[in-house]
Amino acid sequence: MHTSISEILKEKSLKPSRRSLPCLAQSQTHPINLNLFLSVPLSPDPKPEIEGLSQSISTSCSILPPQAGHKMTHFSFYLFIYLFILNVKIYKSFFLQEKDPSNSSGLFFRDGKKRIDYILVYKKSSPQVEKRCTFEKNLRAEGLMLEKEHSLTNNDIMLVKVHASWDTLCKYAERMNIRMPFRKKCYFSDTRSKGLGRCQQIKNWFPKNPMKLDKEALPDLEESDCYTAPFSRARMHHFTISNRETFFSNSTRSRIVHHVLQRTKYEDGKSKMGINRLLGNNTYEAAFPPHEGGYKSRHPIKTHGPQNHRHLLYERWARWGIWYKYQPLDLIRRYFGEKIGLYFAWLGWYTGMLIPAALVGVFVFLYGLFTMDSSQVSKEICEANTTIMCPMCEETCEPWTLSDSCVYAKVREQLHGECLIFSAATVFLEFWKRRRAELTYDWDLIDWEEEEEELRPQFEAKYSRKERVNPISGKPEPFQPFSDKLSRLMVSVSGIFFMISLVLTAVFAVVVFRLIAMEKFASFRWHFVKKNLQFATSGTGVCLNFMIIMSLNVVYEKVAYLLTNLEHPRTESEWENSFALKMFLFQFVNLNSSTFYIAFFLGRFAGRPGKYSKLFNRWRLEECHPSGCLIDLCLQMGVIMFFKQIWNNFMELGYPLLQNWWSRRKIKKGGGGGQNVETQLPQWDKDWNLQPMNAHGLVDEYLEMVLQFGFTTIFVAAFPLAPLLALLNNIIEIRLDAYKFVTQWRRPMPARATDIGIWHGILEGIGVLAVITNAFVIAITSDYIPRFVYAFKYGPCFSGPSRCLQGYVNSSLSVFDMWEVNNSSMSRYCRYRDYRAPPWSSVPYKFTLQFWHVLAARLAFIIVFEHLVFGIKSFIAYLIPDMPKDLCDRMRREKYLMQEMMYEAELEHLQKERKKNGRQYHHEWP
Repeated sequence: MHTSISEILKEKSLKPSRRSLPCLAQSQTHPINLNLFLSVPLSPDPKPEIEGLSQSISTSCSILPPQAGHKMTHFSFYLFIYLFILNVKIYKSFFLQEKDPSNSSGLFFRDGKKRIDYILVYKKSSPQVEKRCTFEKNLRAEGLMLEKEHSLTNNDIMLVKVHASWDTLCKYAERMNIRMPFRKKCYFSDTRSKGLGRCQQIKNWFPKNPMKLDKEALPDLEESDCYTAPFSRARMHHFTISNRETFFSNSTRSRIVHHVLQRTKYEDGKSKMGINRLLGNNTYEAAFPPHEGGYKSRHPIKTHGPQNHRHLLYERWARWGIWYKYQPLDLIRRYFGEKIGLYFAWLGWYTGMLIPAALVGVFVFLYGLFTMDSSQVSKEICEANTTIMCPMCEETCEPWTLSDSCVYAKVREQLHGECLIFSAATVFLEFWKRRRAELTYDWDLIDWEEEEEELRPQFEAKYSRKERVNPISGKPEPFQPFSDKLSRLMVSVSGIFFMISLVLTAVFAVVVFRLIAMEKFASFRWHFVKKNLQFATSGTGVCLNFMIIMSLNVVYEKVAYLLTNLEHPRTESEWENSFALKMFLFQFVNLNSSTFYIAFFLGRFAGRPGKYSKLFNRWRLEECHPSGCLIDLCLQMGVIMFFKQIWNNFMELGYPLLQNWWSRRKIKKGGGGGQNVETQLPQWDKDWNLQPMNAHGLVDEYLEMVLQFGFTTIFVAAFPLAPLLALLNNIIEIRLDAYKFVTQWRRPMPARATDIGIWHGILEGIGVLAVITNAFVIAITSDYIPRFVYAFKYGPCFSGPSRCLQGYVNSSLSVFDMWEVNNSSMSRYCRYRDYRAPPWSSVPYKFTLQFWHVLAARLAFIIVFEHLVFGIKSFIAYLIPDMPKDLCDRMRREKYLMQEMMYEAELEHLQKERKKNGRQYHHEWP
């Protein structure tokens, strides 16, 4: 070594840490100029590794005192060794730091050991400094560790990294009654399991199911194969703690930190606590758990494996290339929590339920497509060249022949309402109960008792002066008087009825538009439009109705939010249920009101030729096409369902993508336009620049699917392809939501839940409404009942079943004398769709006996159909228990094994303690 001590002392980049000063100060022989050199100001935040090294060197310096006569030599030797090792440490910490994924990914504190469990974001310019300082001081008192970082994308943003120590995690895990892995599950074999083993061997001969995920593609989740028990510090030796850093999962750590954040005070007072209030008064801008790193990797996952759970979710769940695979529900639950996991489990179940319905719908559609030319009714309509139909309007329209509607008659045969199987789709709700029970068992939610929810800040601020003792906790809390609650509820209900009346007003406006449009189309000189004026009227009316629906949805969301806040719900779950119910009522009425009008009111009150009903004595009411109103209903459902799904998918994915693209563009501009500016950001900065989850949580996600479920089941008898469209949309929706949760949104707070909440009751109500509505559609809107009555009462069935409907078209048309209105008409008689007596009878235009037979048959069918479907549904619900029998047996056995394991573990622990202390022990419970 040729470097002198003077050259080393001139090196300005190497500065000793503060912990090395006492070591060097112990030597009384170093010169004065060295003392002056060591007294230079040091870095306020030295590296922890350098500090540890300095402390170790100071200890060694104190152990080896310099010998007499060699003081300066020993000191120079120690100083040289110290500076050499310090140089190596600095080189590793600065130049090799990028190769350490723990430091470069932004998932840890600066020391690279403490994992970031939560992130708080605030603005430096915020005036709420005192509240924030008090809040952070109390967080440290609760055992949380904080570390602040400047945002690299915004100079006014400061991010606070939060870490929970092992003792803090254990303390709050015990308070929150969190279940943790206890022992490996024990599986026993019996005669039944041996039979199942033989079946499994036979099953292995068949090709592998391509929809299943490979077991090698997913990590072995430890808690999924372990018995769990509520965590207890007193019995910590019972739990399988192989590594303290991974014993509590990241979602569990975030949930514990969120629990602390919700219960930490920032001012003196009963209600001055919680991160939600600080977010409300702009003390903090955001609070969220961090993602577990990036979701993409340069290396393929098959060869190098997943970098983290987020990367694994993206590769095995969020990619569009695996749309046909099952969802990894256990991994979703572990990363996002049970509440979001249950949503995707329900969405997958609903999508699977649509597969048989879609297959039957396609079969019915293809059957009608291949048999429409052989249908007796369509043949008679297409061959009715001499049948003159009455004009569709009074002034500009002319009589037309029935054969002109040949195409509509053939299309109508494809949409015949004979597919009664769809009306029993609500039976599948019983299978969801079993599926939910299995998930509840697998995710250890059966014995989970929901803790008492904290009050909403708005509720406490409004009713802080009135208190009563909580019957559960025994503590005083704000109380809302019954009179105040009732008055607010009445105002809210009045607002709901007002908004529903607004929807009906919009539907009435669309009806008036259709009447005016039909009159205008009838006066067109273009023969094609004039010939198909009913189709043109229906098409323009549907497009206008869709625009009104999408415009009113924005208004309804704001009104529902205001009405829900007006009620002042006590807890967040009550607020969410109230808001969800209002949003469902508003959007359900908005989406289906026009469809109900077409199905049950269009053409029912139009009157007859010579005595038409008119609106405002000006516009003649619209009537159904001679082929029936089923085509109008199918057109209404198809257009609204198709365009609404496209719009929803754009708003769910397209809008966040545009927002994140704009954020990345601003980051690149601020960083000089380089392509690697975004990749160099730490994880906390990347998460901050992502879009937050919807303010209403999963309400919008459930609402979209529940409305689709209602739209698919309520009028499925009129539109058999509705389940197919819903199935295709849901396949896209699952991957779209997955991509959105994994890549475009900040990581939501992992929340626990045991069910889908109020949405299950809404689905049950939709199921009941679907049975009733389909019964009315089949009985009233379609021609199933009139054909049935004609075939068995008036038709020539004696010559064979295929000719039972011969003459049905002529029987369903009545006769009108056009000379009663216009003597200049070339033809005297025209036909119209009704069951009325001819003009030459003793009582002209009176309802015939066939009309009353058809009406009685329709009412009888509705009653019989409803009771039959409800009876089948109740019988299936009785046969299918909510919880499978084998699941009950597993639960009982697990409870028994848990008691035995806890007994053996406690006995083994006490025996070890007695043996360690030299005491005698017996094989019995102490």
